[in-house]
Amino acid sequence: MLWTLLEVRRIALHDPLAGVCDSSPRTHGSATEHGSVKMAEEERNASAEKLKEKANNYFKDKDYENAIKYYTEALELNPSNAIYYSNRSLAYLRTECYGYALGDATRALELDKNYIKGYYRRATSNMALGKFKAALKDYETVVRVRPNDKDAKMKYQECNKIVKQKAFERAIASDELKRSVVDSLDIENMTIEDDYAGPKLEDGKVTLKFMKDLMAWFKDQKKLHRKCAYQMLVQVKEVLSKLPSLVEISLKETEEITICGDTHGQYYDLLNIFELNGLPSITNPYLFNGDFVDRGSFSVEVILTLFGFKLLYPEHFHLLRGNHETDNMNQMYGFEGEVKAKYTAQMFQLFSEVFQWLPLAQCINSKVLVMHGGLFSEDGVTLDDIRKIDRNRQPPDSGPMCDLLWSDPQPQDGRSVSKRGVSCQFGPDVTERFLEQNKLQYIVRSHEVKAEGYEVTHSGKCITVFSAPNYCDQMGNKGAYIHLRGSDLKPEFHQFTAVPHPDVKPMAYANSLMQLGMM
Repeated sequence: MLWTLLEVRRIALHDPLAGVCDSSPRTHGSATEHGSVKMAEEERNASAEKLKEKANNYFKDKDYENAIKYYTEALELNPSNAIYYSNRSLAYLRTECYGYALGDATRALELDKNYIKGYYRRATSNMALGKFKAALKDYETVVRVRPNDKDAKMKYQECNKIVKQKAFERAIASDELKRSVVDSLDIENMTIEDDYAGPKLEDGKVTLKFMKDLMAWFKDQKKLHRKCAYQMLVQVKEVLSKLPSLVEISLKETEEITICGDTHGQYYDLLNIFELNGLPSITNPYLFNGDFVDRGSFSVEVILTLFGFKLLYPEHFHLLRGNHETDNMNQMYGFEGEVKAKYTAQMFQLFSEVFQWLPLAQCINSKVLVMHGGLFSEDGVTLDDIRKIDRNRQPPDSGPMCDLLWSDPQPQDGRSVSKRGVSCQFGPDVTERFLEQNKLQYIVRSHEVKAEGYEVTHSGKCITVFSAPNYCDQMGNKGAYIHLRGSDLKPEFHQFTAVPHPDVKPMAYANSLMQLGMM
């Protein structure tokens, strides 16, 4: 989920060191310290300090893009200042540019190995990237230097717990083939209590009445009975597992489909989409392009609603996998905690199984390719290569499956290292070659917050759509969805703004290492 996110929020640690940018000047180099600096260097450093203060003010106003701009300008004048790198690292964290944040924190520590904030920044970046062992090493350093820092000690303990848990999971995974949660469920004998007044499946099936009742039930912050939730998950796993990794559909000339981007647990904004654009139906098909869960604290409601419509209209309601339909993301950014709070750990395991069967891409009329992230780290990937991907797994750290979920476009030609620290960034020439080789017109992707809810780049051949307005309650962005008609496949953009929701903060169920620093 990341505006690039990976879509902006406070990833920084919730402590005096991590949540604020340094304002105090710091000089480096013996010439500066002994007062023998040339006038020109003094002027450059003074100008850099003014730029840093300007950046700090933008940061305080949550205008992180301008903050990054002016920290960068300060660094151009004074590239040996650890504070500037550390501050820019924090701004990159807030904009989900975890790869850039990691690089800046590392550079700050190269300049000043005693700069404790640098260790915090680097640990946070590594946590966001799922590099828990590397994060643990930096937390160890902080605790060693500041043994009385309760916050640092808590984060070290929490990170250490995750590292041990991951090691345990790897050990048991290698002992035996993992059995499906479905095999251990006895859904038929689950009892629906007499005092439960909520929606129930009709003869075990989802109906339109059930879906309308379910949405109203969820809107009132009530919980679907666990038996019904399990029934839906088992059924949708069966439906998804029969789909190819690349779903291909055809729209007739008069037919239209609505494409939505990230929804990220913003249930009340999802309801607003249906209010504005109509409920899904055979004549009103939808495609939701990944990142249904995490960050927003109504992810259970979002995903069960989307799964319900998939069961109701399997040929006319489409779901693609995002980078947040994965275990690592769910562990850190809230969905696992939310499912455990509202249901059980066993149900989260079943969600995890279902997510692995979500298709990775969808092709419309053999002309428009839709995926969550973007294009590939190397040329030559074909639609047939996508069809052949074995998707029933957690995504690897590289390769086509990873790229489909994680990559981002960039304005300049070629490819570059990802600002997220995963996959790559691809330029308009990469897009052009891919489209030409596969006889496509353009791609649609999501994955990044956009101020207007959408963005058209690469000469109209790369479109981003994002459907979580005022992302994480602080971005102020619009949401958008796209209409595509079979007659011309020309994208028609529709914007909308956020609606009120109950007073449950984003990241309320996130891992404590992310939760406190998020808002």
